[in-house]
Amino acid sequence: GELRALRWEDLDLAQGIIRVERSWDPQAGPVEPKSRAGSRSVPVAAVLRDVLVEHRMQCSGAMGLAFGRGPERPFQPSTLLGRARKAWVAAGLEAIGFHECRHTFASMMIAAGLNAKALAVFLGHANISITLDRYGHLMPGSEDEAAGLLDAYLARANTTARIAAVE
Repeated sequence: GELRALRWEDLDLAQGIIRVERSWDPQAGPVEPKSRAGSRSVPVAAVLRDVLVEHRMQCSGAMGLAFGRGPERPFQPSTLLGRARKAWVAAGLEAIGFHECRHTFASMMIAAGLNAKALAVFLGHANISITLDRYGHLMPGSEDEAAGLLDAYLARANTTARIAAVE
């Protein structure tokens, strides 16, 4: 729904930001997000930004829906999914749906090192526990890694304390 309601004025391609301000309901049209967390800014990777700039240049209207069948008519999800599936298959990839794209975004952000709180904001989760429950298994933090991080912290703190004692 958020993608169907995305308007060109919600995209700041120069800054690489998408502002999520509304969703699309099949009966009501544009609607407010489900919660306060639903209104948010989401970063856009440079590779996607280039694709969006190219798409913008091909669109005749400067305003309205970014991916609509017109400035005020949203795309049909089945049509877009059909086109996407063809492209994925042609590229030798497994076809996925919109929700899987959202999970892929989250998984890639975690792999890139984004912290859980920022991810929760980008996904529009009302609280971080939703993000941790859904994606916690993907986050780094094995016992060995945790012990190593704690050891390094304690070593730095010990060195800092010994230096302060000498000065």
